[in-house]
Amino acid sequence: MTDHRMGCIADDYTGATDLCSMLVRAGRRVIQCFGIPDASELEDLRDADAIVVALKSRSIAAVDAMHQSVEALRFLLSCHADRFFFKYCSTFDSTPTGNIGPVADALAEALDVDELLFCPAFPENGRTVHCGHLFVDGVPLHESGMRNHPLNPMTDSNLVRVLQAQSSRRVTRWMPGTKSVLSHRIADAVNDDDLRSIAEIAKDHILLSGGSAIARFWADTAGIAKSGEWPESTDNKTHAMPIVILAGSC
Repeated sequence: MTDHRMGCIADDYTGATDLCSMLVRAGRRVIQCFGIPDASELEDLRDADAIVVALKSRSIAAVDAMHQSVEALRFLLSCHADRFFFKYCSTFDSTPTGNIGPVADALAEALDVDELLFCPAFPENGRTVHCGHLFVDGVPLHESGMRNHPLNPMTDSNLVRVLQAQSSRRVTRWMPGTKSVLSHRIADAVNDDDLRSIAEIAKDHILLSGGSAIARFWADTAGIAKSGEWPESTDNKTHAMPIVILAGSC
């Protein structure tokens, strides 16, 4: 199997970092870029199996989110990525008009993708999707704390309905053995075995969307290059040193 290179577009910095950690967990060398790099930085990215471009596009105007995401895609294409992942929050943070739907539409059009799977589920963190409805620790999304989110209040757990309001494409639940042209498909997943099955189904797709959990499994089925750990630097200090870690969110 030819090794592929993954290019990822994340709609916020924290989620991008989470995505990086999942891909590293899957044995990939990953570089995270805050914003879209310029061409002069291409050489610094050549050893990465996956490149993650972190945007702040979740809560901005939809037209700006689309523009930034397509620009990120163009950059990743210039890095010779040939498999692409659009990462959003596992609680599907968005508004009635976007930005998940408009960005997904734009990326699918740019890559000439007819059918795009959506898999926000992150069972390890209590985010599951059943019959197209998103649950947070067993509670329907619209009854969870997300209903009071200050920027993106989620008042509907039916992701088919949520996404259809944002997208110009037809939105349906994904069912095994079915295909639909020019559509977005919401995939159910309640455990990691479900994620593995979805990743296997999507192994030949060039574009997948979801939370960070599915990316870990898709990297394997899609044949993303697996270089393993970064080599130890020759100038590492051998003695213990104090470390300060600053986290912007939980």
